Amino acid sequence: MISLTETWRESVDNKGAFGALLTDLSKAFDCVNHDLLIAKLHGHGVDLPSIKLIHSYLSNRKQRVRINNTYSSWKYVSSGVPQGSILGPLLFNIYMRDLFYFSNHWLIANYADDTTPYVTAKDIPGVVNSLEDCAKVLFHWFEINEMKANSEKSHLLLSTEKEHQANINENIITNTQNEKLLGVIIDSKLRFNQHVNQLCIKASQKLNALARMSLYMTFLQRGNIMKSFILSQFSHCPLIWMFCSRNLNSRINRVHERALRLVYKDYNSSFSSLLEKDSSVSIHDRNLQILVTEVYKVKHNQSQNVLQRSLRNTESNYNLRRNTLFAGRNIRTQHFGLDSLSYLGPKLWEQVPEDMKSLLSLKTFKDKIKSWKPDKCPCRLCKLFVKNLGFL
Repeated sequence: MISLTETWRESVDNKGAFGALLTDLSKAFDCVNHDLLIAKLHGHGVDLPSIKLIHSYLSNRKQRVRINNTYSSWKYVSSGVPQGSILGPLLFNIYMRDLFYFSNHWLIANYADDTTPYVTAKDIPGVVNSLEDCAKVLFHWFEINEMKANSEKSHLLLSTEKEHQANINENIITNTQNEKLLGVIIDSKLRFNQHVNQLCIKASQKLNALARMSLYMTFLQRGNIMKSFILSQFSHCPLIWMFCSRNLNSRINRVHERALRLVYKDYNSSFSSLLEKDSSVSIHDRNLQILVTEVYKVKHNQSQNVLQRSLRNTESNYNLRRNTLFAGRNIRTQHFGLDSLSYLGPKLWEQVPEDMKSLLSLKTFKDKIKSWKPDKCPCRLCKLFVKNLGFL
């Protein structure tokens, strides 16, 4: 998700366009061909004893159907990987792995059976053409690997509000303005307003339940409920949607403030005082801490390749006064340039105290960073907004 959104932000910031094709697979885990999986394992270099063991693990499995107290006869399972185990998803990922060898001119955001090819180009027609070419390769791969792809259920997301159509596997698909991918509602402008609004609604509903039951709970129980069911709503992919509007950020703070008031039974203190009492920070400040933690992991080579590509290291043989750890890029816009992890991450890292930067343990760094707040955060949400003047 980070690779996808950061690639899109950089493209639009450079006056380009982006698009993605959200594909749909029916019963993907049940369609894995056992013989083909074994052949792929052999092609990836798995030795013969291990292949025999996995073949034995997959073979001679039976299943039947129960309706009330009536059972069907037992049938052998000729395809699919066992679900509910650690090995099942691993074998499925190996089965899908060679798909990426065919993506020469486009990228894929993939998590298990959720496969989303995405591209960038100079304009929307170029994006649509690339996605159509991508779809031909993608659906052909699904067919020869015995995966059941529903092209008519595919969705098209483009960086425009105008309607465009694409021919996807002989089905005409029109782009939409919002699509849900891996639990995040992505819109064509990367504002994430609908997604954050949904998070606030879910958190408010659980907050109302806490308000009704708070009289019968201890302080510890109220605190655990707040963290587990309310604040946790904002813990999924925060680096993706953290650059939401100021109004929605204020709404998140109001939900957080009300939760703290219920937990501490304090209806007079300010939001900042409640945060001090709770020894915590706002959701946005927590997101900034998460971003700085990811920068730390990049610096110490403990991060995924995705963030290492976004946060490019600088290499200098000279000890200059303005030496920085990460290379910047030219920024042209506020939303797609300044509101990007590749820009904000290095800026925030410069404000982290040197004693924290030099820590060798990731666990220790995470513990220390919980008490850190940037003095002058460069992000849009932390800047003072004055009417008719803008952000100061």
